[in-house]
Amino acid sequence: MRRAPDTDRLIGHVLESVERAAESREPFAHLRLTDVFPADVYANMLDCMPDPAAYRGMSGRSKSARRDDGTPTRTKVDLLPEATRFIPEVWTLVSQALCDEAVGAAFARRLAPGLEKRFGASYASMRFYPIPTLTRDITGYRIGIHPDTGRKAITVQLYLPRDRSVSHIGTQFYRRHPEGRFEDVDRMEFAPNTGYAFAVGSDTWHGLDTLGPEVRTRDTILLTYFVDNSVGDKVYNRGKRFGNFLRNGVKRIGI
Repeated sequence: MRRAPDTDRLIGHVLESVERAAESREPFAHLRLTDVFPADVYANMLDCMPDPAAYRGMSGRSKSARRDDGTPTRTKVDLLPEATRFIPEVWTLVSQALCDEAVGAAFARRLAPGLEKRFGASYASMRFYPIPTLTRDITGYRIGIHPDTGRKAITVQLYLPRDRSVSHIGTQFYRRHPEGRFEDVDRMEFAPNTGYAFAVGSDTWHGLDTLGPEVRTRDTILLTYFVDNSVGDKVYNRGKRFGNFLRNGVKRIGI
């Protein structure tokens, strides 16, 4: 894929953000990211959000997140070449940076203890398949407490608000007690140009309470690194991507 002229600068900035990210151990190991994108790129991202018509409803766990009238409360745009060519150019730049191998390697290095805990010493030779997705949540969206599917190795979420006016709608992190009770331990601040990352494990419980009427949109980037070792993994990951390509095509032609 041809790299945009500013991709190297953006990759370097994202790498610095990953390397300097604060690490927290409660209630599970995670990174807190700040200043993820250069200020000018971040401003351009906010000014060049895709047209609402470019978004489509989420599948999977978020498929059931709908209002009574059927309106999805979480929609998405895939930040992959087959989709970014239809939206403002800055998103191609962002896609290229987030899918860069050096960025993936930096996340794996910073999250090594969690990856080793789950996969053992062989984690260092594992391959991961990055999928960045621009998501938009609206009033009524919620997602229950969950640890993420085992197909995921690393979960990253980057927040895209203009200000801190709804800082209380960040993702909540939980501890599960032996009797099954969940304790709300921490909440990420929904602040401009920030985010978090963790190695997916059996204890990475997180969720989000129902968004209230004060929320116009909750825009984020979900950067997911899927396990990509076996033939089955590769078929699943590329098959899912191809399925999204087909669904995006159907949406664009209005079928």
